[in-house]
Amino acid sequence: MKRKLSIIGMPMDLGQMRRGVDMGPSAIRYAGIYERLKPLFEQIHDMGDIPIGRPEVVIDKESNLRNLDLVAEKSTLLAEKVDEVIQSGSFPLVLGGDHSIAIGTLAGVSKHYKNLGVIWYDAHGDLNTAETSPSGNIHGMPLAASLGIGHHSLTDIAGYTPKVKPENVVIIGARALDEGEKILIKEKGIKVYTMHEIDRLGMAQVMEETITYLKERTDGVHLSLDLDGLDPNDAPGVGTPVMGGISYRESHLAMEMLEEAQIITSAEFVEVNPILDEKNKTARAAVALMGSLFGEKLL
Repeated sequence: MKRKLSIIGMPMDLGQMRRGVDMGPSAIRYAGIYERLKPLFEQIHDMGDIPIGRPEVVIDKESNLRNLDLVAEKSTLLAEKVDEVIQSGSFPLVLGGDHSIAIGTLAGVSKHYKNLGVIWYDAHGDLNTAETSPSGNIHGMPLAASLGIGHHSLTDIAGYTPKVKPENVVIIGARALDEGEKILIKEKGIKVYTMHEIDRLGMAQVMEETITYLKERTDGVHLSLDLDGLDPNDAPGVGTPVMGGISYRESHLAMEMLEEAQIITSAEFVEVNPILDEKNKTARAAVALMGSLFGEKLL
């Protein structure tokens, strides 16, 4: 049994245009996160939600980024809360919200590690900037911002940059990359397992290689899991679904192998949108995957 878990809700939908993802933390709680994880920890503390409010959409005139100042402001609040949780000796588990919340999560986590590793479990690279983004949506930029690439309001959250080095990142499940992201991946040498590699090698080998790769060069690993990394048949309630994704069972295997390796030191589950979902199927999948990540066994 692990010691302490702190759950932080981040009901932010400012990084994109589709409403509903702000209800993600509530949907995950309704799907039974506390009951599922309670047997695996000595203590669970649900810290509630970071206050977001109902702000109007604002387009930054200079960068054309949507809700830039608000995302930066709320990301700072999340970074402070995550920092506080780690200082207390608890494992931070953040519930999204759109994937722009990772800017705040990583800003709070990274200051506690010299070489933080990141597993980006996602259909997308989230490596866009204002210059490369087709939409201006910040939920397509959090990994770039955490690498120190992009608008200073996003890269400088918590007063330091970068939060992570490109050689310490592994993207798993990619199948929808913009041209600017492909260029950046090649320039920075970011390790990526697309669906081609997952199909060809199998999830077991992908995870074995990922774990070995990160163990050699990091002193902690953050898991940023976007539910659109899964195939839409298994996780329909996401804002940007992409067909041909990772299966539910492959995802469980990935979580089980991460738990066995004992390398994950913080995590977030993002982009659950109950408005687009089928009977809370995506939130239930998220909770089940958390069970595997934290040590739930089939037998």
